[in-house]
Amino acid sequence: MDALLLARIQFAANITFHILFPTISIALGWVLLFFRWRWLRTRSHAWLSAYRFWTKVFALTFALGVVSGITMSFQFGTNWPGFMERAGNVAGPLLGYEVLTAFFLEATFLGVMLFGHGKVSERVHLIATFLVAFGTTMSAFWILSLNSWMQTPAGVEIVDGEFHVRSWFEVVFNPSFPYRLAHMLIASGLTVAFLLAGLAAWQLLRGAAHQATPVVLRTGLTLAAALIPLQILVGDLHGLNTLEHQPQKIAALEGIWETERGAPLLLFAVPNEAERRNEYAVGIPRAGSLILTHEWDGEIKGLSEFEGRHPPVAPIFFAFRLMVGVGLLMLAVSWVGWWMARRRRWEAGALPRPLLWTLAGMTFSGWVATVAGWYVTEIGRQPYIVFGLLRTAEVASDVPSPMIAATLTAYLLLYAVLTLAYVAVLKYLAEKPEEVVAQERADEARTPVGALTPPLPASQGERA
Repeated sequence: MDALLLARIQFAANITFHILFPTISIALGWVLLFFRWRWLRTRSHAWLSAYRFWTKVFALTFALGVVSGITMSFQFGTNWPGFMERAGNVAGPLLGYEVLTAFFLEATFLGVMLFGHGKVSERVHLIATFLVAFGTTMSAFWILSLNSWMQTPAGVEIVDGEFHVRSWFEVVFNPSFPYRLAHMLIASGLTVAFLLAGLAAWQLLRGAAHQATPVVLRTGLTLAAALIPLQILVGDLHGLNTLEHQPQKIAALEGIWETERGAPLLLFAVPNEAERRNEYAVGIPRAGSLILTHEWDGEIKGLSEFEGRHPPVAPIFFAFRLMVGVGLLMLAVSWVGWWMARRRRWEAGALPRPLLWTLAGMTFSGWVATVAGWYVTEIGRQPYIVFGLLRTAEVASDVPSPMIAATLTAYLLLYAVLTLAYVAVLKYLAEKPEEVVAQERADEARTPVGALTPPLPASQGERA
């Protein structure tokens, strides 16, 4: 492999590992805020127990996200020095804003959130939890603003080969940014929803459930069932935006070689880029144009109109179908699971084991969908690093291929070990209820009777 391809693979490996953890921490911060609010509202120790357990998960996730994010910064200098030389006037400030407004906010109040319960007032602790959740979202805001600008650049002018900002508003709120931000935030919510439901289901299967398990399972299923239809809607809007600004990406992920009206929706095919055709194609006539343009005879430009300017077809063709397939599976499982749990009055122990095994098996399904979606986004931008304006090959370093291959191998081995360790720690925490139960009893013993809220009406008590 040449140095450019190896550098791209290394960047893909680094971003694949890194994105796993912000995908959880972004939404988990808000879920923790919800758990904290429910504890203050009901004084049910189930919610406090859920908060304590998932705070540990958040801290572990946050730590790995920070460490893997540092590696991403190094890559700009080692493998892609030309990017910061050419686009540093845009990328530098946006990355700086992410550190100043988000990372400092998270790092400052994370300590209060982790160790301040019982040492600061309930209101201060709730505010600290909110600020951590807000910080994770602001971090996503700035990073996605930069990434979206690289996909749909706006608000800049090129002088002597360098990008100079003409309008920061246009840079930050570039044409694809609102759709990408919404899509990513909802993806994070779905990832956390299935993580909640999956670990709760695993605890029930292993006989390790405690009083927080039912409320966590209910939260996960309800969140998933509510968010997946919203994600489908946002995905449709995002697709229309991509068709307008990056038609070659749409042509590649749908396997459309020649411009046509009434294009089919390919459920399966094997793209043959050398012969510019699809093999073993199975599709629904006209459905592709209907979904992409909302018209039966809508025109879709083919890859033939973008010779030398379109991405490799097979990777994003299959990644897109993987993302959509996992999304549809999430829809079916979350709706069926929510309906079955509601019929059993949310008695977690009464849920059928096949449903629990399905939820446990989908614990990390959000990771699969998110990574597949990012591959569609990032590979679909090729051969450009700033779409339409700056090619990836123009900004790569001259580091020899063997050097990149050696570091890539080291990265892959390390990331595999860390990912397995992360999953193993979550499994260990989920299967060790005695510590949670001991903490629950200690909390109950410390809570004075006068601190409890007045009894709720019967209907509200059931919901609590």
